[in-house]
Amino acid sequence: MTQLLSRRRVLSTAAAFSATAAFSRAGVAADWRPTETVRLIVPAAAGGSTDVMGRMLAAHLQSAWGQSAIVENRSGAGGTIGTSEVARQKGDGHTILVGNPGPNAIALSIFRNLTYKADQLQPVSNLIRIPNIISAHPSVPIKSIPELIAYIKANPDKLTYGSSGIGQSPHLTMAWLLQLTGLKMVHVPFRGAGPALQAALSGDIQILSDNLFPSLPQVLDGKLNGLAVTTPERSASAPDIPTVRESGQELAKFDVSSWFGIFLPKSAPAPVVDALNKEIKVFLEREDTKKNIAAMGARTDYGTPQQFSDFVQAETAKFAAIIKQEGLQMDVN
Repeated sequence: MTQLLSRRRVLSTAAAFSATAAFSRAGVAADWRPTETVRLIVPAAAGGSTDVMGRMLAAHLQSAWGQSAIVENRSGAGGTIGTSEVARQKGDGHTILVGNPGPNAIALSIFRNLTYKADQLQPVSNLIRIPNIISAHPSVPIKSIPELIAYIKANPDKLTYGSSGIGQSPHLTMAWLLQLTGLKMVHVPFRGAGPALQAALSGDIQILSDNLFPSLPQVLDGKLNGLAVTTPERSASAPDIPTVRESGQELAKFDVSSWFGIFLPKSAPAPVVDALNKEIKVFLEREDTKKNIAAMGARTDYGTPQQFSDFVQAETAKFAAIIKQEGLQMDVN
């Protein structure tokens, strides 16, 4: 009997060991934890959406990992300064980039002297997506994208549109729309979203392409007419505003958003990537996170590292084509 029990114990132990080995790759992610302070590099100034998402995630990681997690703002040069810093770091999981379309998709085509390459960073997961919004000053009889198209055709060279700056997502949003419809409008770039919005409210420009916030409150107050949001689906914050896709067959594939996702240096090993991806998923599924993200007019957009990598590559290719057709080339200042 003793021998039988011992044999059963050995077999049970061996089976358990075999199962553990079979699932070791899945379990490694749960085993990795940082051994020193984690730095989340935000390549933008404090207070914006990139910064907000970085701080929310940092608080979650600090609680989950029991290790200090701090946000460091490294703004400048369209987000390329902070991004370049992370690209040079060791991939040990202690330096994380909170990325966005500017430095992680647009910059790769628009800047001649960029100091990093796409393959120096490893996508981990997206966090959120926020629509851009196209709006019009009430002085012009335009309340939809079809009306905008008709007005441009009937009144060439009479409209101007503003954005937060050359090569920014709102600028390329309108550039792509005009490319797809074969129309032209004069672009008036501003130094940031605030001045562009003020120019639109005062009627100095007739059309504004902007992130959903801060324009949406002005639309809801009737100070601007919301023509369309730029994501494939309508925004839960403004369900009555149609999408650009709804405006015509030539715009059926239109999809532009401000997205904010997480990257690590290229050399980060799979256990580090998987552990961070796992915590991002937990973070985005928290009810308080969902509430805060909804208040930003955004939706969660978790993905596996491969899914996020595919998304970033598609975004890079999309913006590269728009930039090439516009003939845009700049230098990092």
